[in-house]
Amino acid sequence: MPIEARDTPGWKFYQRHVNYFVAKDVDGLVANDYNDDAKLIAFPFTVQGREALRKVFTDYLTMIGDITLRSTENFTESDDTIFLEATMDTSKAGERRVYDVFVLRNGKIQYHFTGLK
Repeated sequence: MPIEARDTPGWKFYQRHVNYFVAKDVDGLVANDYNDDAKLIAFPFTVQGREALRKVFTDYLTMIGDITLRSTENFTESDDTIFLEATMDTSKAGERRVYDVFVLRNGKIQYHFTGLK
C-alpha cells in the first residue's frame, strides 16, 4: 500500500529528486543532489563523480523514456539517510520497481545504492 506524503526534510529531498527525473533534468539532478565525489552503486556497476553520474542517468532516461511516479510503498529517513521503495510507470520500459538508499553528506548524496525490478 502506498504511503502518504510527509512534511519532512528527507521526503522533500526525495520529491525534488524524483522531479528531476520526471523533467529529465540530469544536470540539475547531479548538481543539486550529489556531492562532487558521490558514488552510485548498483549490482551491475559502480560509478563515482558527477561526469559518470551524468552519463549513467542520461543513458537510463534514454532507455526508460518518460517517467510517472505511481506510488511510494516504503520510505524511511534519518538525519543523513533516506531509504525507499517506489513504483514508476515508464513510456519505454513499462512498470519499474525501484529501491534506493541515499547516504547524505552536507545535505547531498554521497552514496546512492540502487536496485530495480
